[in-house]
Amino acid sequence: MPAAAKILIIDDDEDFRTSTRALLEGEGYAVIEADSGPAGLAAARDQHPDLIILDVMLEHVGEGYSVNQALKYAREFSAVRDVPVIMASSVQADPASLFGWIGDTSPITPDAYLAKPFDIPRFIECVREQLAKRGPRDSG
Repeated sequence: MPAAAKILIIDDDEDFRTSTRALLEGEGYAVIEADSGPAGLAAARDQHPDLIILDVMLEHVGEGYSVNQALKYAREFSAVRDVPVIMASSVQADPASLFGWIGDTSPITPDAYLAKPFDIPRFIECVREQLAKRGPRDSG
């Protein structure tokens, strides 16, 4: 029997983490939580999740984009570079509309973007799609 996919939730809202954890565990996933960008980066590096759910606004406005960029490009996170990131926010705007002035927003663009509060069936479908893109989990 394959191991349950491990999902990291990085969000400073404890209620959001708690409810999302319950939803994901109900679907059979293993869940790790982090309440800040630095804690989330450490958890990603140490725990090697299969998927990351990342809030846009953590301690600072837009900090989630910096966390996503670090995960995808910083050398110390090379082991999790291919881990899909679903960005979640109550701000219903994608990086291109928020930061279009920088030109190429691909370094900060997540694999998927969902607005809070989640449409639960769409959220679960998105989680499954992103996990399927990554393929089977390595054992170890």
